Order: sequence, then C-alpha cells, then structure tokens
Amino acid sequence: MRNKTELLIVDGYNIINAWPELNRLKNVSFEDARQKLIGILINYQGFKNSRIILVFDAHQVKGGTEKREKHLSLEVIYTREGETADMCIERMVGDLSFDGHVFVATSDWIEQSISFQRGAFRITAKELYQDITNTLQENMKTVRVEKIGFGLLHYKLPEDIKEKLEEWRRGKL
Repeated sequence: MRNKTELLIVDGYNIINAWPELNRLKNVSFEDARQKLIGILINYQGFKNSRIILVFDAHQVKGGTEKREKHLSLEVIYTREGETADMCIERMVGDLSFDGHVFVATSDWIEQSISFQRGAFRITAKELYQDITNTLQENMKTVRVEKIGFGLLHYKLPEDIKEKLEEWRRGKL
C-alpha cells in the first residue's frame, strides 16, 4: 500500500484459506484463525497508519444481523444472514465516499473485478501477505535498533536480581 490516505477492506475467510499458516490453524479452530488474522492486521495497521476493515461471512447464521466490532482501531464486520462477505464488500465499495485509495484484499477473481469496476484497487491474498511480511520486517529492524539504543532492561539489572529472576523463571523459588 502507498502513502496517501488509504482504506483496506479484507475478505477474512478468503485470506484465512489462502495463507498456509491460517489455513492449518482453521482446521483446528476457526476462532483461533480469525483471532490470529485480527492480531496480524492490528499490527500491520499500526505500522501503515491506514484504516482497515476486516469482513467475515456470517450469511449462514440463522437470524443473524450484521455485527460490527472494534479491535483497537481495526473494524471487524460479520455479515448478516443471507449476505456473503463478497456482497458486503461490494456494497461498501459502491457506497464509500472515501478521500483516498480503497484497496480490497481477496484472491476471488470475481470479487476483484467487481471491486475494481467500482473504483477500488485489488490486492491478492499473496500480495497482502508479502506486504505485511515486508512491513513488519522493516519495522522490527527499527524496533531492535531502538532497543539497543536505549538499552535492554536485562543489561541494566544488578546480577543478584537477574539470578533471582532466572530462578523464578525456572520454578526454583
């Protein structure tokens, strides 16, 4: 993503199914895979300073109404009964009056085409994964440099305290 004001709309289950780590995790627990994706996007959003909306299908939930949650500054939408994530994303892209670029992250070709026709840019699941990986790696280098520059707590503690903490960590206290 670039430096202009941006909105990223993410098709949650499409991303979960496309990323190997999340796909394996969903086979154990869909909830864990959702929470892991939410955590990844929160971290990514912090570095990108963009607005991100994550959309999950809930169209098969009987009597379900659209549900919106905030996880820090990440907005998560669960669709209403009868509405897929694709339908919700298409509606949002069509209705948005956003001063900046709108990106839709999905590997669904039809969804990409419709979003593009409505004025959004597309990002495949693979491209999003790569951008997140690159962004986090670049910023972790900065964080490591800052930690070294300020000094880690470990190097500032007296030896007797470090020994006690190590004993505590190993369960010997």
